[in-house]
Amino acid sequence: MPLRWQEVAVPLLIIGFLLVFKHVPFAAGLPVARTAGVVAFAYAAFLALRLLQGEEAIRIDGWSELRPSMVEYFTCYGAAALAVVLMSAVIFIGGSKQVPPSQMIATFLAALLLGAGALGIGLGGLFTRVRWNNSKLEHHTALGRHTTIAWSDVRAVKPNWRGITIATHGAGKVTFSQFHSGAAQLAIHASNRARRNAETARKAFAAP
Repeated sequence: MPLRWQEVAVPLLIIGFLLVFKHVPFAAGLPVARTAGVVAFAYAAFLALRLLQGEEAIRIDGWSELRPSMVEYFTCYGAAALAVVLMSAVIFIGGSKQVPPSQMIATFLAALLLGAGALGIGLGGLFTRVRWNNSKLEHHTALGRHTTIAWSDVRAVKPNWRGITIATHGAGKVTFSQFHSGAAQLAIHASNRARRNAETARKAFAAP
């Protein structure tokens, strides 16, 4: 699946913000330039792993199934590990008088953000299950919610900040990560089904 504009714009905006933020007097004692370097390195690793993302889903007993990609594993476990390191630094070095309070606060907030990001990626990507066959699509969330959508009910396929959403004519919808291996195949299949359903509906209304 090709890169979406968000995947390019967001890292560049973060790096640009950090480069501007380091000139703010409040950030004088913060390692802003080093943080920008870490973000740039992580983005380079993301792009390298993104190229390795599989386009085809795996086949199991007549079902096509998505699988988490190396991008998701790297992002989730990397963010979790970095959050643990930063939180350990806050706990064990927080009482030192040589470390400015602003650095401790910034480190603590960064650890919380990374931890929340890792949890979100895990719940929304690594521990979900999406599979489909010729008649329906099944989605199992990490919290145990099960959603089934019949292909004949699919109305639209739209990208959003959470991934790709497949919506039906009713209230049903399924959102899956665009970073899953096989996500491009599922998105194309769902788009074709939505187009066929729309054509069938138009012919039915046009019939005398």
